[in-house]
Amino acid sequence: MCLCGVDYFSTLGYQPSIAFEGAGTLAPLATLVLVLVTLFGALPIYSHVAGETPDGVGSIGMIERMFKGWGAKLVVLVLIGFAATDFVITKTLSAADAAAHLISNPLYEDHVPTWLQGQMPTTMFLLVMLGAMFLKGYGEVVGVATVICTAFLGLSLVVVLASVFHLVTHPALLQQWFTEISTGNYHLGHAPLSGTGPWVAMGIAVLVFPKLALGLSGFETGVLHIHMVRGTEADPHNEQARIANTRRMMLVAALIMSFFLIGSSLATGTNTLIPAEELRLEPVKGKAMDRALAYIAHGESPHPICPLFGSVFGTIYDISTILILWFAGASAMGGLLNMVPRYLPRYGMAPTWASAYRPLVLAFTIINLIVTLAFRADVSAQGGAYATGVLVLMTSACIASFLHEMRKTPEPHHALALYSQRVGFGLITLVFIYTTLANMIERPDGIIIASIFIGCVMLLSFTSRFLRSDELRLKEFRFADPADRMLWTDIILEGAFRVLVPHRPGSRSLAEKEAEIRRKHRIPETVPLVFLEVHYGDVSEFQNAPIISARQEGTRFVIVARDVVSVSHTITQVAMEMTKGGAPLDIIFGWSKGGSLKLALDYVLFGQGDVPNRVVDLLDTAIADPARRPTVIVG
Repeated sequence: MCLCGVDYFSTLGYQPSIAFEGAGTLAPLATLVLVLVTLFGALPIYSHVAGETPDGVGSIGMIERMFKGWGAKLVVLVLIGFAATDFVITKTLSAADAAAHLISNPLYEDHVPTWLQGQMPTTMFLLVMLGAMFLKGYGEVVGVATVICTAFLGLSLVVVLASVFHLVTHPALLQQWFTEISTGNYHLGHAPLSGTGPWVAMGIAVLVFPKLALGLSGFETGVLHIHMVRGTEADPHNEQARIANTRRMMLVAALIMSFFLIGSSLATGTNTLIPAEELRLEPVKGKAMDRALAYIAHGESPHPICPLFGSVFGTIYDISTILILWFAGASAMGGLLNMVPRYLPRYGMAPTWASAYRPLVLAFTIINLIVTLAFRADVSAQGGAYATGVLVLMTSACIASFLHEMRKTPEPHHALALYSQRVGFGLITLVFIYTTLANMIERPDGIIIASIFIGCVMLLSFTSRFLRSDELRLKEFRFADPADRMLWTDIILEGAFRVLVPHRPGSRSLAEKEAEIRRKHRIPETVPLVFLEVHYGDVSEFQNAPIISARQEGTRFVIVARDVVSVSHTITQVAMEMTKGGAPLDIIFGWSKGGSLKLALDYVLFGQGDVPNRVVDLLDTAIADPARRPTVIVG
């Protein structure tokens, strides 16, 4: 929970400031809306996602499983682009905010070299150190996250409880807040509604709560790490226990965060303990901006909240805040390390080394440094992109869960429960669609930045797939039944079958094809032929795993390969397998008849008509020794 929670809980470092910036003195009401959406929206949805994806594929994996073909692949790539936005900006924004806390502390300025006192070098140093931690090992990251998370929550509890207690025991402060709300003095630059009164205030809170959406992060990371959750002591891999424990983990994290969100908004967002001008970016950045709870912990509030608060306690709190903000990147890094190898390499959309742990850590660290340079390590500039990535992923989880429920067939005894779940998921989906669109309209820079990430993912993915087109791409041979496996094994081990004839079913019978082949190539009747029929499956897949069936018709053998992703690759793979038992065989293709222009257009537009040349290229790449390479004959 701590590894996933460092992303979630660390937003307390900047969430109160963002809440006041977006909602003014209505921040506690807007935060209450956020908490309700969390507990009755995000939590049920991700509990459902956890139940459907115990292997840790998350909401993106749910969508991938529900749809097939290139359309599904493109949707997954787009979602990976948004997820990359979320995870990368989580790391860079958190590191930038940690740096802001760090350089604001006077002890830091007195004890570090001058070159490390700026926002940019401090942020980049923290990102490099995070990458180095992951290079050391994942177990160390989990252990450190537990210590940091526990310390930060404990210190934050002291700050929040002391602040709320001071408010409750000083009714004049609460009366001041109520008066400002009742008179419409919300400290908002542009309120979406005009007027005064409780209903207007609540309406404004509902409309502006999407600006507080950073407090929703952490759920997607939680389901992505479900495969790391232990089932039971007796059976750590018990699937149902693992799902139940993951749901319990998310519930506990959501309840903890809900308490801190409401408490911190009361302490910082009422223009009482922290004056409104200290939470402004302009004309002069306030002292509490990006560090509202730290402002209170340092005793900078004009009210004597707690005698414990001061430079010593404030510095200790700063240290815990800086560490959890810095380490929030660990949760994001874990999500990236789990997501990228799961999808891109098997789609052919990334080089094979993208499945390796250490190269990925180095690659992501470099990307983080580039993003930090692009944003000049500015916390506010990255908020829109972060919220966009978080909300799009959560909306995709809602849509996936809703569609999954809609595909279920109602059972007589559970029909009412299913219909209720459909209605509930539908309403939650509408709420998150509204939240996402409202955030994009309010902060269009988020969708622009996310689009850049998506464009990069698409460009690199299709470039990688093109460059990997000459890979053999064989995952495995599957078999329709044991008899097919036995006959296939006999053909391979026999080593006497030296002629393989690819055959396109439907154009003519096998007897006609065999007669023509023997006549044109002068093959005597004593030489057995093996015919190969290939049937397409989902051609958007990269790895080939054909389903093989085999039969014998007199002296003729027929191999049928179904569910293939590429005809050329399948013919090559079958020919190489048959060559293992003896001398290289001959692969005899028929000549594609038709005009030269038509054949050229068929190849360019539809990838047809040039299978023999592709087979030759694949064989040349796969078998270095020409003496061991099957011969391709076209006639």
